[in-house]
Amino acid sequence: MSKIRAAVFAALFFPGLAGPAGAQDVTLTSHDGTVEVSGTLQGFDGEFYRVDTIYGVLTVDGSGVSCEGPGCPDLESYVAELSVSGAQTMGDVLMPALIEAFAERNGMDVRRVIRSDTDFTYVLRQPDNGPDLARIRFHLSSTEEGFADLLADDADMVLALRELRPVEAARAKEAGLGDLTRAARSRIVGLDGLVAVVAPDNPLDGISLEMLARIFSGETGNWRDLGGPDAAISVHMRRENSGLTQNFMDEVMRPAKLELATGIVLHDSTAELVDAVAADPFAIGIGSYSETGNAKSLAMRGDCGFSFQATTVNLKTEDYPMTAPLFLYTPARRLPKVGRDFMAFLRSPTAQLVVRRSGFVDQRPVEISLKAQGARLANAITAAGTETSLKDLQKMVAVLQTARRLTVTFRFQAGSTRLDAQSQANVVHLARLLESGVYDGRRLIFIGFSDGDGGAAANLRISRKRAAAARAAVLKEAATADLSRLTLDIDAFGEALPMACDNESWGRRANRRVEVWVR
Repeated sequence: MSKIRAAVFAALFFPGLAGPAGAQDVTLTSHDGTVEVSGTLQGFDGEFYRVDTIYGVLTVDGSGVSCEGPGCPDLESYVAELSVSGAQTMGDVLMPALIEAFAERNGMDVRRVIRSDTDFTYVLRQPDNGPDLARIRFHLSSTEEGFADLLADDADMVLALRELRPVEAARAKEAGLGDLTRAARSRIVGLDGLVAVVAPDNPLDGISLEMLARIFSGETGNWRDLGGPDAAISVHMRRENSGLTQNFMDEVMRPAKLELATGIVLHDSTAELVDAVAADPFAIGIGSYSETGNAKSLAMRGDCGFSFQATTVNLKTEDYPMTAPLFLYTPARRLPKVGRDFMAFLRSPTAQLVVRRSGFVDQRPVEISLKAQGARLANAITAAGTETSLKDLQKMVAVLQTARRLTVTFRFQAGSTRLDAQSQANVVHLARLLESGVYDGRRLIFIGFSDGDGGAAANLRISRKRAAAARAAVLKEAATADLSRLTLDIDAFGEALPMACDNESWGRRANRRVEVWVR
């Protein structure tokens, strides 16, 4: 076979990645014998070979070649191997429940082999004591250690309570794992939220992000500064390698340009934290919506009077300022078929039901009537500036009163027109619903809103552009939707319906949004 033919053959396949230690030499030959590639086997996923050749690492369809050499796998007894690492919060209940539901849906038997609470394997096999089909090993620790395992090629999936940080993304690229910031490299499994918790008899019912940052930095250390008794505040949080703590640092402390104080009481688990806070009338801690125990969660309050409690609806709409998506990251290499099927299963209604039953918030859109949003309208009237007229409010209400708001909302990264992670996931979820015909016969309106910075006319134009961009993103993703069966419109009302205070950065971000209304 000529080198030219070999080079052409090589160009037909996707680039792969370096694989496990101890890889061996193989020769892959096309069935007609005209094309041959030799190299070191880096991996086999049951369908595709990954081979390091003189042309680079190639991914080759196993159905088109025969394999010779000491590294060739046994095709008849192949068992898919997957390694999952990362946040214990996701790995304790949620992921095992999802795997068991996935196995049941696909007619597989499943058993769990336990080495410890944080180290166990799920074995999926054909029914009636048939052969093993897949082994999924879990190593649970923290989000940070999960990314470290991925960089060390010890994990195929990372469970993360926060987004990938820039330094981690850069290291992943250097390690040949691809661009993990791309939407294709992560999947939001469900939603959670960071919540400030206090003892149940604490009279405080709400707090601002600014005050939270001051308490956790040590700038505010006495309850009298919050209208309470003259007593020192006891501050509790998870250890610094926890994804929950790192998320709090990214979303609250760094925007306030503050660091954590010394002397904070650190905990190994959220359950331990909320129990300690619930037992101490002078304590405050950062827990999660999914696990508040006997403690009381505080609403997030702005200086201008807007207030948001962590609720299922507020987390889905991302109106609550400390929404925390649950991420599943994968490197830019082909997973075994069972892994790809599992990733697809995560978007199914069955998987979303499992998410809800596991104590987290699913991503299934819910419709909210205008009547149920009286507080929002009252806030809009109260906060209306001089550039928002009664006529503007009446026009908005005329459009909204015959429709219902979906919990699908699109928001943008700070200082950017790029959708944030939760909104990117919303694009996919809404697109799949359009393709499946859920909204056939109905009219969906993408409505843009803005913050109050700048002139009202400019804000109205910007909000309309964002609405058009969100609609375009959904249409691009919904490639197989029959658009003759439904209507997708856009509208915009600029700064007429603020969700939060414009004098705070999180409030301005909350106000820059595209909502979806349906009638």
